[in-house]
Amino acid sequence: MQNICYYKSPIGMMRLLENGKGLTGVQFAFDVNEELNHVEPKTALLKEAVRQLSEYFAGERTAFSLPLDPKGTDFQKRTWDALQLIPYGETRTYKQIAEAIDCPKGCRAVGMANNRNPLAIVIPCHRVIGANGDLVGYASGLDVKRKLLEMERDDIN
Repeated sequence: MQNICYYKSPIGMMRLLENGKGLTGVQFAFDVNEELNHVEPKTALLKEAVRQLSEYFAGERTAFSLPLDPKGTDFQKRTWDALQLIPYGETRTYKQIAEAIDCPKGCRAVGMANNRNPLAIVIPCHRVIGANGDLVGYASGLDVKRKLLEMERDDIN
């Protein structure tokens, strides 16, 4: 069974989902009515996820400690595990992630795994950039990616 709540972040509405074992989804939900933010999370995990996201956006949290249960292939899960090792305020290239998971020619596959990441921010795919330093490929849009990276860099400077 999926439990769901909505959280109004400084960047926009977010949809949080959990299945009793772990968080399964953190997604930007730009198409959702903001009044849903007033619906109280019904499970301890969703309450904790909202608390940790609030701390993140306030610049008080640099890493998440939530049980996660993302659905994906083994390759996607290896990629998502590597993304969680990127320090707050730093970036890595698709090539660096591919090399970190022992698939040095898998840059495109890493990009596809990033695109399928069900746990935005918590699994920080926004910290992955192009080889030339450009912001590329973010499912929620490059403007959101830019805001997240700027927020993190401002917090550490």
